[in-house]
Amino acid sequence: MAKHYRWREAAGEGVQHLVLDRSPGQISAEGMIVAGGEAPFAARFRLLMDSRWRTRRLSVAVLGNPAVLVLLADGKGGWTDAEGNDLPDLAGVQDVDLSATPFTNTLPIRRLRTAVGKSVDIDTAYVDLPSMAVSRDAQRYTRLEERLWRYESRDSDFVRDITVDEDGLVLSYPGLFERL
Repeated sequence: MAKHYRWREAAGEGVQHLVLDRSPGQISAEGMIVAGGEAPFAARFRLLMDSRWRTRRLSVAVLGNPAVLVLLADGKGGWTDAEGNDLPDLAGVQDVDLSATPFTNTLPIRRLRTAVGKSVDIDTAYVDLPSMAVSRDAQRYTRLEERLWRYESRDSDFVRDITVDEDGLVLSYPGLFERL
């Protein structure tokens, strides 16, 4: 059965809607992002994961831009684009991180199953929106409490303590997103 989630930007007019559907062997997330701020945009994404929350396919489209970004992952760290071209800069990456949604924080939280008090360093396939530029991004997740995680960018000074629900979906991402 599909579940619906909504977030609002902590500062601004933006809102997001996500439909999360779990079926045997696959998890799908389909979302619409309407971002506010100085450079407003709207985007739609669909993310397919295996039953262990590993990214298998991402497609992203920004309204008004005819381009569609498609990333394919084999679940073992291999990535290609829609035409089957290898993306060696993403080798070894397990998770995708869309810049404009808190949902993609759920992927490593669910996949890693980190014990309270422990940290894990990961690299993600970071997708900047609205540009749709893809890069490798070094991150750290520390489980502070049962439902409280510290997210740290390992190549900048960005740090946030994010609160999640029992399913690992963000409730509060201070300064960025709040779940409705």
